[in-house]
Amino acid sequence: MHASELLSIRDLSIGFQTDEGLVRAVETINLNLYKGQTLGLVGESGSGKSVTALSVMQLLPKKTSRFLSGEILFHHPTRGEINLASLPEAEMQKIRGVHIGMIFQEPMTSLNPLKRCGHQVMESLLWHKKGNEKQARNKAINLFHEVKLPYPEKVFRKYPHELSGGQRQRVMIAMAIACDPMLLIADEPTTALDVTVQKNILELIKELQAKHQMAVLFISHDLGVIHEVAHKVAIMRKGQIVEKGDVSEIFKKAEHPYTKGLVACRPRMDVRLDRLPVVGDFEKQPDRLMERWQEENPHERKQRHSAMYARPPLLEVKELKAGFVVKKNFFGTPREWFQAVNDVSFYVYKGETLGLVGESGCGKTTLGRTILRLLDPLSGHVLYKGKDLLAMGRDELRRMRPSAQIIFQDPYSSLTPGIQVGKAILEPMRIHKKGTDDKARKEKVLHLLERVGLEEKHFYRYPHEFSGGQRQRICIARALALEPEFIICDESVSALDVSVQAQVLNLLNDLKREFDLTYIFISHDLSVVKYMADRILVMEHGEVVESGEADQLYKHPQREYTRKLLGAVLHPD
Repeated sequence: MHASELLSIRDLSIGFQTDEGLVRAVETINLNLYKGQTLGLVGESGSGKSVTALSVMQLLPKKTSRFLSGEILFHHPTRGEINLASLPEAEMQKIRGVHIGMIFQEPMTSLNPLKRCGHQVMESLLWHKKGNEKQARNKAINLFHEVKLPYPEKVFRKYPHELSGGQRQRVMIAMAIACDPMLLIADEPTTALDVTVQKNILELIKELQAKHQMAVLFISHDLGVIHEVAHKVAIMRKGQIVEKGDVSEIFKKAEHPYTKGLVACRPRMDVRLDRLPVVGDFEKQPDRLMERWQEENPHERKQRHSAMYARPPLLEVKELKAGFVVKKNFFGTPREWFQAVNDVSFYVYKGETLGLVGESGCGKTTLGRTILRLLDPLSGHVLYKGKDLLAMGRDELRRMRPSAQIIFQDPYSSLTPGIQVGKAILEPMRIHKKGTDDKARKEKVLHLLERVGLEEKHFYRYPHEFSGGQRQRICIARALALEPEFIICDESVSALDVSVQAQVLNLLNDLKREFDLTYIFISHDLSVVKYMADRILVMEHGEVVESGEADQLYKHPQREYTRKLLGAVLHPD
């Protein structure tokens, strides 16, 4: 082991025992991480990134995981070189959390919902005998200061559900660095966070690394994020490392087709492509470079906009207000409201994609759900084809439902786990009497599944048997089953791998042209919205603070808030 080498993974192979036999998840990988260095580990879901990280921490499930070969050598400060792969659990507990800390992908499932945030950090300190209860409490509050949580003393007493996603992630970081580890493993710590919150978290990790002189193993599917934080990068594909080297070199001169595809499939800020490249294209045609991808014709775009905006609007939102009850009196009467949407007005034209952007909590999702009457408004009007949705009775609203649909952010929670996906798509068709009988409906469902890139056999499978990208395709097929004219896409690609995201965005655009659809596209990722949208609305604190044609708004933002959102977009180019 080299003098400054902290972690060395040598010929590591890991498998999982399944009903079908042994599945090899990691295949003969080699990685070296040095003190004070950040190594980025990049790849799609299922590439073996998290399995590699969990094997270092020895947190893989004992019943199903199989250590097939290799060594995980860690340079212990007092014991020298030790092989973590063969270390007994009692010995591993003395290293885990003390010398190696880990930030998990989803803080809400990693934090105990029944314990206050401060006590969870204290628990880690007391377990590893880092002082008495009073010292642990003071250290926890100091850590909350260090990770820049607002009002640390108040956060100490709060439960995880009382914090935002970014704040929960900061609590996780505080817990991970509580015992001053030499190595920090960050497993997708910014996935599905706002671009501004993501940028803040990345800057925080870099600051903490410099201050504590930690080595960081940073796992992500987003090359823009890795470009921001890492010194070295390793690209994983189907359990193997296909390319590794200096970050700047990999991005400028990627050699493997898979790496080229990952770099290219993020929507670009400098040009508007007619279609996003996908990883598979580069693997089929290894010599295909970005220059060969066709840009959208600006003259044709202008003509399309002129024709579109000359027609009357399909949807008209007037002075819409919506909110939630914060406090009720003894009799259940609302005493205090939180106003999530405040006096919002805009138009959506037939055939248009209207982008809606802003940070978490700005009111985007509430606005989308209120437009479709999934939430009741406080006041205002929503005119769809000239009829006010907010004034409709139950029966009239039911008749209108098929023509206006929504694709939710989390496809897993919007599908019923115990119902086959084919039946989940067929059910709303039966309710709204689309199709002559179930045989005709099933044929329509099979056609839709094929249209969104799935197969006939998938009709009989359950949601848990699909990947995140496939589940989102199922939700798109379900939204199309009722032949809508208007669809709200609510953060529908935010948690997907960038490669899968490109496929889904291309699919949405193809379907828009094929079925003559109109979209409101909600997202916190401005590069995605720029690619998809004709016009953009920017929301802050429940209000629309800026709007305009997508390219113009990106080139000449008027508000400081919009400039901040644009400045937070990370891109590997």
